[in-house]
Amino acid sequence: MTDVKPLVLDVDGTFLKTDMLFECFWAGLGSDPLPTLRAAITHFRHPERLKAELVRIAPIRTDLLPVNPDVADLALRSRMAGREVILASASDRSLVTRLAAEYGLSERVFASDFTTNLKGARKAAALVEAFGERGFDYAGDNPVDMAVWAQAENAIVVGRVPQARELAARGQNVVEIGGGWNWRRLVKALRPHQWVKNVLLLLAMIAAHRFDLATLIPILWGIVAFSAAASSIYIVNDLLDLEADRLHPTKCCRPFASGDVPIHVGMFTFIGLAILSLAIAATLNAQFFGVVILYMVTSLAYSLKLKRMRWIDISTLAALYTIRVVAGAAAAQVDVSVYMLIFIFPIFITLGCVKRLTELTLATSDDRLPGRGYGRPDRGDLLNVAMLGTFWALVIFFLYSLSDQGQELYPTTWILWVAMIPMTLWLVRMVMLGWYGKQDYDPIVFAMRDKFGIGLLMIILSLMFWAAGLWSQWFGA
Repeated sequence: MTDVKPLVLDVDGTFLKTDMLFECFWAGLGSDPLPTLRAAITHFRHPERLKAELVRIAPIRTDLLPVNPDVADLALRSRMAGREVILASASDRSLVTRLAAEYGLSERVFASDFTTNLKGARKAAALVEAFGERGFDYAGDNPVDMAVWAQAENAIVVGRVPQARELAARGQNVVEIGGGWNWRRLVKALRPHQWVKNVLLLLAMIAAHRFDLATLIPILWGIVAFSAAASSIYIVNDLLDLEADRLHPTKCCRPFASGDVPIHVGMFTFIGLAILSLAIAATLNAQFFGVVILYMVTSLAYSLKLKRMRWIDISTLAALYTIRVVAGAAAAQVDVSVYMLIFIFPIFITLGCVKRLTELTLATSDDRLPGRGYGRPDRGDLLNVAMLGTFWALVIFFLYSLSDQGQELYPTTWILWVAMIPMTLWLVRMVMLGWYGKQDYDPIVFAMRDKFGIGLLMIILSLMFWAAGLWSQWFGA
């Protein structure tokens, strides 16, 4: 490559491992959803206007956007060699100008404005007008860049662009740089380890003592539907939290925040998983279908707004856990006790507080958590609410043992009271582990991996089976 001609870099997918249009769209959905959706619908056919409007609604921090290290290294080496390194992008000019300044690149940029979408042939014409044919080297990542590469002296291809073979066939010098994404990182974005939380769908079956395949099979299908629904919402949550995740010490490595998976791939995956979940739900029964819709709507509300509201976020988390229990009952069409729902809700309130306690304990400063309404000074209040939730769960469990329904299902009442001992130990232990930051950011996931805690849960379950007379029924003991 010559040292005289400038090096021109595309931005989205080339210099950056993300797309600033999608970044602005999801930032807008997170901060001001209605104007963002209105802008997307109004300017759908005019991308240049859409980009300008989204920047106005939700300006993003370009300094946090993930950079392609190989392209950044090329830019640095070119600058050190005395070459002018210029950004040329279809993204909005204000963002491109700011990005260039932050990385010490040329003040001269080529970008879209309110009247022109600088893409493909338009970008090629602008660069030829400025530098002449073969007067620049160009790095891009998309087939639409073929028009620009055709006018460049050297074509730098980032990632896999099969059409770029035509350039080499015409005798043009082509340099390839790594890029793209892989399926493993997308699978990680689905958070399959979180699917373990959907074992909560089994609680209704266990509480009703319905241990048969006719009850179990629809619940297993329900677990599949909820896993797909949950993963779709995890994707939305990650896309809404891009900036907050990039400011977090560990969440910055998430697939979308790090740029390892493109945002548009996440959007298509979200749609596919949501359709799969609703299709499975519709084949089971109308009640379960309604519960899945309720779960998805509540989860979206949580991702868009509620998770930023103090105490409301914890109540919503508890509601989402409780909805899983209701879903299990709806899938298998078994009755769920009102006592059971009243009992588990304060438990989930406690676990929601544990989740926030863990995050605050592991935080590195007293500032509020990015995208949340809590700071480290709130740990005391969270601890008090967690212990209050534990107390009320135990009170309700005791009252249930004295109710007509409780005594019908669990004739040996005193054994239920004994079960309250390991139950108390499990809940208090979870709270203290959160207080000292010694568990996972998600307490349900942690509980499913915690051997000591699982032992306590098995003791509780065994005592409840004993109180119900199930051991003697099954084994004649």
